[in-house]
Amino acid sequence: QVQLVESGGGSVQVGGSLRLACAASGFRWDIYSVGWFRQVAGKERIGIACFGNSDGNTFYDESVKGRFTIISDKRKGAVYLQMDNVRPEDTAVYYCAADAGREVERLCDSEMDYYGRGILVTVSS
Repeated sequence: QVQLVESGGGSVQVGGSLRLACAASGFRWDIYSVGWFRQVAGKERIGIACFGNSDGNTFYDESVKGRFTIISDKRKGAVYLQMDNVRPEDTAVYYCAADAGREVERLCDSEMDYYGRGILVTVSS
């Protein structure tokens, strides 16, 4: 059974940094792709950073490229999202995700099979 539990959310000031963590278990790390999605109130959930454990491919949405980094750590059973130089528009509920598929760009552009409960990040000026 796939389990994904996010932590590390909270408030951060504009220009600051925050690191989200996801405790992930119940799937084969050498096959599954993992990712981070986010949802702003009133809008649909979108993929912002995805990583393919099978091939090492990474995909970032244009809105976070160069500022956010996804890290997949098989030994620790964790997926991280390092958020740097945050902006007010980064305020959202962030979800950790996993999928047996291997095409990270397609998965990030659509959806994955499994999600955590989500965690709120608020960027204040």
